[in-house]
Amino acid sequence: MKDLSLINIFLKSMLVDNVILTQYLALCPFIGMTKDSSKAWGMGIATSFVIVLAVAVTWPLYNYVMVPNGLEFLQTLIFILVIACLVQLVEFYLKKCAPALYSAMGVYLALITTNCAVLGTSLNSCSENLGYIQSIVYALGISCGFVLSMMVMSGVRKKLAKTTFQTPVFMRGTPILFISAGLLSLAFMGFGNLIN
Repeated sequence: MKDLSLINIFLKSMLVDNVILTQYLALCPFIGMTKDSSKAWGMGIATSFVIVLAVAVTWPLYNYVMVPNGLEFLQTLIFILVIACLVQLVEFYLKKCAPALYSAMGVYLALITTNCAVLGTSLNSCSENLGYIQSIVYALGISCGFVLSMMVMSGVRKKLAKTTFQTPVFMRGTPILFISAGLLSLAFMGFGNLIN
């Protein structure tokens, strides 16, 4: 990925390596927060903000502090601590400036700390040996892919709720939701040959 242009890194991370639909990370907010479009949007933006900030902070920390001092084995622990601090900042901001969104997100806001999409993006940006700017573009692509997935699933769920087609009883609720997510995942895997 290091040899790709910035636009290719962005598109590849957004579509081909979509954090939810092809890497299967962050399924908890994907299922839990997509019933309402405004909640899905808010969760997507909040998580995206944390993803980009986390990569912006963890990349230099890893490359300029941990690697030179042989502390790579602490990578996961330190990254989670950084992410937890960033989530606290987002929580404080939302509580002050958007109290309705803060209360609507409930427990899912605190779960951004342990959201594997945030940690996975930080770990991937270091393991791919991307430069700093490339890592930020990678994080922006992952973030846009996260928001895109959340909004598409929210639209699918809205259509499923309004459908007049009689779904068999055993398929209602969660089963049809996961089948829909699987079909979305197949569609996103079609982008695989788009970018080399």
